[in-house]
Amino acid sequence: MLPSQPLLHTAVFALTVLQALASNTFIAAVYEHAVILPKAAIKPVSPDDALALMNSNMDILEGAIKEAAQQGAHIIVTPEDGIYGWRFTRETIYPYLEDIPDPVVNWIPCTDPTRFAPAPVQERLSCMARNNSIYVVANIGDKKPCNSSDPSCPKDGRYQYNTDVVFDPEGKLVARYHKYNLFIPETQFNYPKEPEAITFETPFGKFGIFTCFDILFHEPAVVLVSKLQVDTVLFPTAWMNVLPFLTAVEFHSAWAMGMGVNFLAANTHHTSISMTGSGIYAPDGARAYYYNMKTEDGRLLVAELDSHPRLSAAFPPAVNWSSHALSVERFSLNDNDFGGLIFHDWFTFTELTMPEGNRTVCQKDLCCHLSYKMSEKQEDEVYVLGAFDGLHVVEGQYYLQICTLLKCKSIDPNTCGQPVEKAQTKFEMFSLSGTFGTNYVFPEVLYSGVQLAPGEFQVLSDGRLISKTRPTKPVVTVTLFGRWYEKD
Repeated sequence: MLPSQPLLHTAVFALTVLQALASNTFIAAVYEHAVILPKAAIKPVSPDDALALMNSNMDILEGAIKEAAQQGAHIIVTPEDGIYGWRFTRETIYPYLEDIPDPVVNWIPCTDPTRFAPAPVQERLSCMARNNSIYVVANIGDKKPCNSSDPSCPKDGRYQYNTDVVFDPEGKLVARYHKYNLFIPETQFNYPKEPEAITFETPFGKFGIFTCFDILFHEPAVVLVSKLQVDTVLFPTAWMNVLPFLTAVEFHSAWAMGMGVNFLAANTHHTSISMTGSGIYAPDGARAYYYNMKTEDGRLLVAELDSHPRLSAAFPPAVNWSSHALSVERFSLNDNDFGGLIFHDWFTFTELTMPEGNRTVCQKDLCCHLSYKMSEKQEDEVYVLGAFDGLHVVEGQYYLQICTLLKCKSIDPNTCGQPVEKAQTKFEMFSLSGTFGTNYVFPEVLYSGVQLAPGEFQVLSDGRLISKTRPTKPVVTVTLFGRWYEKD
C-alpha cells in the first residue's frame, strides 16, 4: 500500500531536516531572472491581467526552484521585482499587491488558501516550497489598509510596501520584510514607519533578510549582522551596475567578506539598464557568481556554504582597518596629484608613473598607501591611486572613505574614474591600506571582464589588502570601500 500524499510529504520534509542537521554545511541557490515586464500603463490593469503576468514569471521561477531542489539545495533566493517587474505608479501597481500577514499567524497558504484575503501569489509560492521541500525567498508587494485615525495614512487609504517573503519546506510563511531604504524611483511604495530587523532560524543557521538599497545603510543591514549575529543574509535585488566600485558581484562579494557572513544575492537580469550580477558569497570569497551583459539569459547558481561561518576554520581574522596605514610614513610626496569624479564623488588621484613602487594619496583624514609591481605594463593604460573621504549625496546620503587602485578609461587623466570593464596590464603584487575611521570596510578586487578573484587576495589583520598569489588576470580595480555610518 502506497503512503498518502500528506504522509509522503511529511516524510520527505523530515528527511530534509535530518540531512541538514547532520551537516555543518548547506546547499544554497540563487536565481537571476530575466523578468517579463508589464506594458507601461496609465491606468491599472484588471486583477486577472496582473495575475496572468505574475504567473508567467512564476512559471519560470518554479522551473528554477525545481532544478535547485533536484541539485540538493535547501534554500533558493529569487530577485527583487522578479514576479511583476517595474514601470509602475502608485496606482498601477495596486492590482499586483496582496495582503501579506505577519508570520506569527502560522500559515501555510498552499494548504489553507482561503484563511485570509485572496492571495494567489502567496499560495503558489507556498506550494513551490512545499512541493519541492525547499525554502523559497521571493519579492512581492504588500498592501495594508489605513484610515484617518492614522496621521501618516496616504490619501488613498492604504500603505504599499516592497516586501520579501520566505516560505519554509512545508510551505509555511516564516518571514516577511518591508524594504526600509527605498531607491529614488520607487514612488509606488511607502516607507515602513520603523526599520525592521527580520530573522528566522533554520536547521542550518540563523538567517536575516533585506532588499537591494538597504545594503548601504546601518538599518537593517548592519543591525542584522553585528547585533543579531545572523549567519546568512538573503538579498533579493534589482541592482544596476555602477563601475568601478558598485558592480553587483564585486560589491556584494566584498560586503560578505567585510561583514563576515554568507550572502545570497539574486539579481534581476535586464542589460538595457545594466542589471545583472548574482552570487553565493562566503566570508572568504565567492563560491559562485554570474555576470552577463551580452545576452538576456537567466541563470541558476548552486553552491555549498558553511552553516555557521563564524565557527569555520576559514573564517577571516578580526581586522583593524587602520593599523598598518597609521604605522607607516607617507610613501611619497606627490607634486602631480589631481582630482576626478567617480560616481559623483570628487576623488584625489596620483598616477602610478613607474611599473613598480610605493605611493600615497590623501584626502581629508584618509591617507591611502599602495605598494605594487606590474608585470606587463601596457603603454596605453594609465593606473592611479585614489582617495575619497566624504558624504555621497546623489541617490541617497551616506558617508564613504575609499582607497582605490584604479585603471583609467584612457591615457587622458580626465577619464580616471569613468566606467571601465577591460584591462591588459597584469600585476605581480599589490598591497593597499588606508587610515580608515570606520571598522566597516569592504575589500574589492575586480579583474578585466568584470571577473572576481576568489582565493587570489586576502586581508591581513592590520588592514592591508594584499595579493595572495600573482594575479592571474589584468586588474581593473583593487579597492577598500569604507562605509562610515556614524557620519551620515
